[in-house]
Amino acid sequence: MARPGVAHFTDETSERSGAGPGKHTPREDIGRRGRVHLAKRQRGIDGTAVGKMLLELPSFLVSLAIVAGLSRLLLPGPGWLGSLLWLVSGAMAFHRPTERILARHLLNLRHPTPRELSRLGPLWREVTARTGVEGRAYELWIEDSDHLNALAAAGHIVGVTRFSLESLSDGQLAAILAHELGHHVRGHAWVSLMGQWYAVPGRLAWAAMRRLIRLGAVMGRGRTSFWRALLLLAVGAIALVMVLKFWFVVLMVVVLPYGLAAVTRRAELRADHYAVVSGFGPMLAEVLHMMQAVEKDHGPWTASGLSGCSRATVIGMGLPARHPRQVLSRKLLSSHPDYHTRMHHLTPYLQQ
Repeated sequence: MARPGVAHFTDETSERSGAGPGKHTPREDIGRRGRVHLAKRQRGIDGTAVGKMLLELPSFLVSLAIVAGLSRLLLPGPGWLGSLLWLVSGAMAFHRPTERILARHLLNLRHPTPRELSRLGPLWREVTARTGVEGRAYELWIEDSDHLNALAAAGHIVGVTRFSLESLSDGQLAAILAHELGHHVRGHAWVSLMGQWYAVPGRLAWAAMRRLIRLGAVMGRGRTSFWRALLLLAVGAIALVMVLKFWFVVLMVVVLPYGLAAVTRRAELRADHYAVVSGFGPMLAEVLHMMQAVEKDHGPWTASGLSGCSRATVIGMGLPARHPRQVLSRKLLSSHPDYHTRMHHLTPYLQQ
């Protein structure tokens, strides 16, 4: 299984079966735990999802105020109609046709080919049978990527990269499928999408404000030094008033990204736990060791992680660390825990 940028890895099952690099191990490497009945509760919400909802609340309220204000200005009749339509629009995340559009055009996913589905299908049925989840409620997708990764998005999307499908053994592939299923049944995926969707008006307003400030600075460059200084002073005064009057918004912009990143890292550990209690702990540990080997060979933040919310993302931008403060900032804003942390939380279950 030697690929550029990915360490060669062969598990004991492949050695016993005679499977060499690039060949898939027999499905026996998944192990046998017996089939379980469908769980009464197919989907829930855990503490990390609730925490993320609370952290997204300020962004939601700011966006709601912006939408309400625009509705009163632009829409005739009752001003609350635009706000109501915007609130209801979040339910489209669970609308299957809308999800498919999201998967194709925003997440760059595609439907698996018959050959790919012939391998993914049995593994997905095994994972959902062990966990008591109705597997037909979800749709399997493929991302044409050369990274080791997987994702859970919206209400029913479970995707894996082509590289993962071609390179991982059956047990390892089942482990990352169980990880992504954990994001769905614990509410991480849909909470993340809702948070991003309802924050769009606020983000657009913030981007527009920054462009206006840049435009004012550019316009001031072509004037005399006096008028330029006067213009910059006026912009600075307005910015100071906004900071003093709406300090909570500034605090939200500065602090919330760190809080959201911390909660997202916790959600990854919860999804790891879900895969472990489903019987895929050793195989998940193998995948994490592979990803750690990639990081050692190519530097930090160059290997992809198991993505649980929205788009499959790399841990960082793949840029070399230039300063210890940059390293700390990247770690605090990372959406995934480092591999040592994940293995630390997995070890007690693996020992059992």
